Amino acid sequence: MQNNTLERKVFLGLLLFVTLAFGWILLPFYGAVFWAAILAIIFAPLQKRLAAHFGERRNLAALLTLTVCLLVAVLPVILIAAMLVQEGATLYQQIESGDLDVRALLNQFRELLPAVAQQQLDRLGWGDAGSLRERLASGALEASRYLATKAFSFGQGTFQFLIGFFVMLYLLFFFIRDGRELVHKVRQAMPLSDGQKRRLFSKFTRVVRATVKGNVIVALTQGALGGVIFAIFGISGALLWAVLMAFLSLLPAVGAGLIWGPVAIYFFMSGSVWQGIVLMLYGVLVIGLVDNILRPILVGKDTKMPDYIVLISTLGGLSLFGLNGFVIGPLVAALFISAWGLFTAGEDPS
Repeated sequence: MQNNTLERKVFLGLLLFVTLAFGWILLPFYGAVFWAAILAIIFAPLQKRLAAHFGERRNLAALLTLTVCLLVAVLPVILIAAMLVQEGATLYQQIESGDLDVRALLNQFRELLPAVAQQQLDRLGWGDAGSLRERLASGALEASRYLATKAFSFGQGTFQFLIGFFVMLYLLFFFIRDGRELVHKVRQAMPLSDGQKRRLFSKFTRVVRATVKGNVIVALTQGALGGVIFAIFGISGALLWAVLMAFLSLLPAVGAGLIWGPVAIYFFMSGSVWQGIVLMLYGVLVIGLVDNILRPILVGKDTKMPDYIVLISTLGGLSLFGLNGFVIGPLVAALFISAWGLFTAGEDPS
């Protein structure tokens, strides 16, 4: 009996060691593995329909699903990223050449402020033209250094990015084709009852689809709507502002209003009253209502988290995992709530 216990402990130790070692090996490509798994879960219903239609031709069904995934989810992101880089470079060139005088715009905005606000700016050192010019020059220098560093690092990391991208596609194909078998093996390995495993995996799938599909579609919709109204009003860098609104819309309560709100206020203060009214109404009634209409449909009431948890988990995810964190953070928070909900349900797991 003691030998069996010792053997089990040694085996569990070995199992833990090789699992951690394997995770350490995969760490450089954690983003590729993560997005391959997420996309496979999202497009699993399409794969199921195609597999039923094509029967034994699983490779063909998986290849068609992968093609749809590329056309719907991957290629648009690549195109938007390329357009964003181009627009950012154009905006930087306009600032550097003087076509877009940021200092003049700031001075104009300062003159529109009340006297009390101007005095406060003077106390902070932003009222003097010379001081303002120095600050702007210093900021432009830091920005140019940052852009140069990022451009250099991007050039160095292009090969690694391409490797990661193709690793993601390669894994995505097999996750799509063999996903059900992989899930079955994972469920068998989990030391839980059948009822607990069934409910936990059901929660996990619903949370993944709701978190990614719901939040991303809402963010893209709000960003696109904001970019359209900015382009209509002739605001420079409309695509850049649209992307910022899309990212900020992942944060509840404030969201895209952090971008269109100050622009509407500027319109009011500069005398462009009707533009300010239109932008304010558009932001509240169109951009704002997208969250209230689309999110309940895409996310659902059973997986919706409190706004403060979404805010904290999103910011924490971005801080720890970079760009991937806007999905990882809310996903971990949602799974945390779901797991504890199963634990505290007090029901018979069988």
